[in-house]
Amino acid sequence: MGPRMPDRSTDRPGVDDQDHGDRDGTVAADLHLEVVRLDPSVPLPAYAHDGDAGMDLTAAAEVTLAPMGRAAVPTGLAVAIPPGWVGLVHPRSGLARRHGITVANAPGTIDAGYRGELMVLLINLGTEAVTLERGDRIAQLLLQPVGRATVVEVARLDDTTRGHGGFGSTGLHGVTDPGGDAAPA
Repeated sequence: MGPRMPDRSTDRPGVDDQDHGDRDGTVAADLHLEVVRLDPSVPLPAYAHDGDAGMDLTAAAEVTLAPMGRAAVPTGLAVAIPPGWVGLVHPRSGLARRHGITVANAPGTIDAGYRGELMVLLINLGTEAVTLERGDRIAQLLLQPVGRATVVEVARLDDTTRGHGGFGSTGLHGVTDPGGDAAPA
């Protein structure tokens, strides 16, 4: 079990107090991500460039991934995602391009109530073993506002032009799928 984070519910803005951003996608600059370094030598999550959506996460330990091998890679960090937000762990495109390494459960979800160590579940889809060194950038952490819905059971859903089409069906007019059924037109 991860570290116990101090209760700061009295000094942390709540969902109703927090600006989730404008319709054009801009987000309030005063959003704070509280981070505890479980390993004092690991870097804090950081944006590599102005305008980047994701903060880099690094490996806190050396890990070797065999082809098709998976590992939960420690980051040495615990975070407090603000209420009303979610942390999403995305792959790094360079690792995928160069080595076939990606986040197995992409995107990984970090709920606002989670306080344990951030672990990144990586998989090697390449043909050679890859060793990730301590300090290597292994994933990106994105923060996004969360909408919560009230679930309403209905007897029937409204009709749409798309209907039941899924799994690329909008580009498969008249093409037969591997199961032998013609895709909807």
